[in-house]
Amino acid sequence: MKKIGETDALIVVDVQNDFCPGGALAVEEGDAIIPVINELVDRFLSAKALVAYSRDWHPADHTSFVAQGGPWPPHCVAGTKGAAFHAELKVPLHPLIISKACGEQEALSAFDGTELGRKLAGQGIERIFIVGLATDYCVKATALDSLSLGLETYVVSDAVKGVNVDRGDDTRALEEIRDRGGLVIESFSLLLLRQ
Repeated sequence: MKKIGETDALIVVDVQNDFCPGGALAVEEGDAIIPVINELVDRFLSAKALVAYSRDWHPADHTSFVAQGGPWPPHCVAGTKGAAFHAELKVPLHPLIISKACGEQEALSAFDGTELGRKLAGQGIERIFIVGLATDYCVKATALDSLSLGLETYVVSDAVKGVNVDRGDDTRALEEIRDRGGLVIESFSLLLLRQ
């Protein structure tokens, strides 16, 4: 694998309080991946690569919430503590933040209804590396959309966690990403690359 550089991007997907232990829609041990993500953030920033953070940023009456007929409890309501990035997540001073599902529609992918695709194209990004929550929902959707845009797409397996509503959903999500042409790697393969 070639070293990380200016045509690469790290996409940190939805590492928000409501998706971490104690949150409204917590991924079990979702915060356990944060140290690995932080190491990758440092590596990408030092290589002058792009680091972007996606977040659910819902209105209080979002269609995905149970009260509106959706499947989920209220979570990541814009401006609330639950919608904030986890306190231990490393976020640089002027981050690229991609807010999604801000209107009525649901949006799992960081590309869905956002400017992410345009921003990546504008910066000449060719490879993206995806980390965050949750493997079987927003990580998978982001990876599949990235592949559909023709980007070389990697998911870092030890820097993602799944919800696993059904046992093995996370494994099946990674298999689907591989089947569509994505690559699943471990963080050490990036952290060992020489700058």
